[in-house]
Formats: sequence, C-alpha cells, structure tokens
Amino acid sequence: MKNFGFKISKPRAIDLDKADTSLYKKLIRHVPSLERCMMCGGCTATCSVNNHTDFNIRKCHLMFRRGQLDGLAAELDKCMLCGKCSLVCPRGVNTRAVIMNMRILLGGASYERRVSHAVRK
Repeated sequence: MKNFGFKISKPRAIDLDKADTSLYKKLIRHVPSLERCMMCGGCTATCSVNNHTDFNIRKCHLMFRRGQLDGLAAELDKCMLCGKCSLVCPRGVNTRAVIMNMRILLGGASYERRVSHAVRK
C-alpha cells in the first residue's frame, strides 16, 4: 500500500449510552436550576478568569455532564467564584453553586455530609 503521508485517527465520538452520569444526577439533585441551562455561553463570555486563562465554564459543565472527569478538578479550581456568570444567566442558573458542588463531587469523600452541613448553616 502506498504511503500518502497521513493516517486515519481513531474516532473521537463519545458513546453517551456508556457514559457514567451518576455524578451529574447527584449534581442536579443539589442544584436543580442546572436543568434549565441551555448552554448559551453567556457565563463563559462574562467570565473574568476566561480573559486571562483558558477556563471555560460551559466546557466544564459539558464535560461533567458527559462523565469526562479527567483533569476537570484542576480546571474548576481556576474559578474565582465571583458570581458574574450568575448575573448574566438568562435562565437563572446558580452557577456559583454548580461550580462549588462540582468541586465537592470531584473531591470525592463525604460529599453528602458536606452538602447537608452547608445547608444547615
């Protein structure tokens, strides 16, 4: 066979039927406003951190939703929790709570205890 100088890559399609969405379901239980998100990108457009780094709230949400959790915790740590994204959201999604709960979920241990403790305060 002749070498044309290129190769065929593996497909990058994600099989969402096989994706583990259990963490996303927990997130929806604790931040129900996230179900209203229509992925418009307004949060990313107004993000102060996005102006200086490659942080993208919309991308983090999509990765979490699909169960692609590799490197997501480090990405979420870039967020300053300033709340500008919550102010511009046309659907009223509490993005600050979304980011905080994603961090807790990705941190792993004692998620339910931390959230219930925070709610009692």
